[in-house]
Amino acid sequence: MSFTISLIADVLVAILLVATIITCIVLSKRIERLKADEGAMRRTIGELLAATDSAERAITGLKATLGHCDKTLAERLRTAERYAADLTAQVEAGEKVIERISRIVDASRLVAPAPANAEAEDGGGARRRLNDAADMAAAITQRAVRRLDGNAA
Repeated sequence: MSFTISLIADVLVAILLVATIITCIVLSKRIERLKADEGAMRRTIGELLAATDSAERAITGLKATLGHCDKTLAERLRTAERYAADLTAQVEAGEKVIERISRIVDASRLVAPAPANAEAEDGGGARRRLNDAADMAAAITQRAVRRLDGNAA
């Protein structure tokens, strides 16, 4: 019996040794794969670092461009505001001119007719010139009003 027990123990040890060898081979292959993955991981990390550096440089460039655009836009806005103020002042001046022309036209229409002898002296030319001037002033006023209406729209 001791021979049988010894044989069983030897067979059991042999089975365990075979299992250990197989496990070692499997573990060895896994370690090789891990080492290969480690190299790939190192390359990937290096590429990520390079991409990060490139992205940081791009962000710095974008910040500089954004600052330049902001300055340019602010300058253009100031210029536009100045132009708007100038246009407003010019429109107000134009309105004042139109108002004065309107008053002149109204006043010229209210002027009493010249005496008959004055017309006879220059042949009615003075009255005709006055009426022509009033008509031209009215036409200028109407054109200015149309322009203002067109700009306001």
